[in-house]
Amino acid sequence: MLGPRGLEWAGRQAQDPGGIVTTLVNRPNTALVVVDMQLGVVAGAYRRDDVVATIAAVVQRARDAGVDVIWVQHGGEELPRGSDAWQYVPELVRRDAEPLVPKEYSDAFEATDLESVLADRGIGRFFLAGAQTDECIRSTLHGGITRGYDVTLVADAHTTEDLSEYGAPPPELVVAHTNLYWQNHKAPGRTAGTVNAADIDFASLL
Repeated sequence: MLGPRGLEWAGRQAQDPGGIVTTLVNRPNTALVVVDMQLGVVAGAYRRDDVVATIAAVVQRARDAGVDVIWVQHGGEELPRGSDAWQYVPELVRRDAEPLVPKEYSDAFEATDLESVLADRGIGRFFLAGAQTDECIRSTLHGGITRGYDVTLVADAHTTEDLSEYGAPPPELVVAHTNLYWQNHKAPGRTAGTVNAADIDFASLL
């Protein structure tokens, strides 16, 4: 439990938690996982253009370093598969060799092949970016770490819409609070944490 001073300190920090310590065996590799940056998800999202640009830059840096980029795409009643809303934003273009994981639930691991995609590539740690912060991002953070992965949230590369009329905090506070609690999250034999996009050194993780 963080006291007021701890919260003040944590709110100023965005740290890369360091090397891989995953509990998964023979998983030395790292991936970037991008979640649900779809037209119908981020149309009214907080800092939409900035977040898309940041993700695009991180994707390119991961590719340049030879780090796997894995894309997750939600489908359901509000995002029918094949519809315009279901499509990824045009600024983010998946390469043919990069896995695409369809999902129906908030946690990208639930009822999908994400685990097998990661296992086949020997991945024990992933960086997470995308939308929405308070739904699929949070769910996938916890889904990953409870399955034994080291999971690092890219602090300036996730977003959500404004749901304050329904009693939620404004989106900037949703993003800030998620960064705050994930950079201090702990689990035995695994690391959590946050890092700003510009501070990710993919080459050092190979």
